[in-house]
Amino acid sequence: MKIVIAGAGAVGTHLARLLVQENHDITLIDEKPERLETISNLDIMTVVGSPLSIITLKDAGAGRADLFIAVTTDEAHNLTCCILSKKLGAKKTVARVDNPEFTQDAERAFFKEIGVESIIYPERLAGKEIMSLIKRSWIRFWWEVQNGALVILGVKVRAGASIIGDGQPIKAICGPDAPFHIVAIKRGTDTIIPGGDDRVEDGDVVYYMTTPDYVQHIREISGKEDYPDVRNAIIMGGSDTAIEAVQFMPDYMRIKIIEPDSQRCALLNQLIHNPNVIIIHGDASDIDLLEDENIQHAGAFAALTDSAEKNILACLEARRQGVKKTIAIVENTDYISMAESLDIGSIINKKNFAASHIYRMMLKRDVESVKSLTVASADVAELTATEGAKITRKKVRDLGLPSYVSLGGLIRNGKAILINGNTQIQAGDTVVAFCLTGYLKKLERFF
Repeated sequence: MKIVIAGAGAVGTHLARLLVQENHDITLIDEKPERLETISNLDIMTVVGSPLSIITLKDAGAGRADLFIAVTTDEAHNLTCCILSKKLGAKKTVARVDNPEFTQDAERAFFKEIGVESIIYPERLAGKEIMSLIKRSWIRFWWEVQNGALVILGVKVRAGASIIGDGQPIKAICGPDAPFHIVAIKRGTDTIIPGGDDRVEDGDVVYYMTTPDYVQHIREISGKEDYPDVRNAIIMGGSDTAIEAVQFMPDYMRIKIIEPDSQRCALLNQLIHNPNVIIIHGDASDIDLLEDENIQHAGAFAALTDSAEKNILACLEARRQGVKKTIAIVENTDYISMAESLDIGSIINKKNFAASHIYRMMLKRDVESVKSLTVASADVAELTATEGAKITRKKVRDLGLPSYVSLGGLIRNGKAILINGNTQIQAGDTVVAFCLTGYLKKLERFF
């Protein structure tokens, strides 16, 4: 696939590094040659120039692109160069924007008409994820499939949890007819797609697939009964992501946003009309201020500033103060493994949200959604089985699925079904698959 990326900033270079691993023909455009030099070790073509220049776009092959991605820091530039590329012949275009208004259905239809087929607003995607994590203090990952018919959740388990027990293998803990499946395990820096003989160990992040009726059961076997539901939280940093997060907060929750810039505080007061959100002018790295705001009684703490270092340190302090649920935005990918090793809680990386959105556009239309995990080298995808597809020809146990894939469940005629070896997948089923990063296109061939 020929892919042209406009913008060699953090998102553009992150995408280039991900996509080049799959041997795509990638061209990266940027006006600043020093930015392109940072990825000189990648096997991609680079073009120095403005993505608003038709000459530059033609030099980059935008007219022949299967996918044109605009992720510069300027929203207007992204929209404009997508429109130009579409007119030149690009098959699909996607633009990153900063205005949440553009994500509304009516506006999306308008942009599609003029040549921008897909809009990315990572702050909204991240905000929704953050609030989902805040509401459930005991989880590290939560994803609802097909309006909640199936749920994938990641939980960090400790010694004493019944899921660990006396070291029994997974096949003894959750058999074929169990109400949940363990679809992946993150252990240290390794992501494991487990087999029946694997075991859950102290410190593992275990990814389960289940139905909503059994979420409480997962909580119990993971040893998380003492984690209270969050009714009040503190957010460090009045970023756009923070604004988006509070749009998804439940009515029963109370949130304090601490922001050091007085002008930003004034803007937050204009943009946020929820009486349950209080804007506080101050520095959330000030321990005295946190104590004055009763951090020790907060159910959750989310550090959402632009500084990964500040966010990590703030979460460590919140942990020290007794907050059980902490969330940090860590945009610098070099810091993610360190942040995870420090056990600061859930880690959010907005570049991963952009990557998930774009990766779906590279796949066939029978892939309904894709979600990349920040701390686990894995993707979750909803794939629809087509008539005569290989996945429908035999029972799951006889399909010869590769070891890097785990099929968790499916939706058939609106009903959720957990998959086991005896399951016969049918055409039209929406299957939820968990696979190691980089293998999703191979899995797609089965569907």
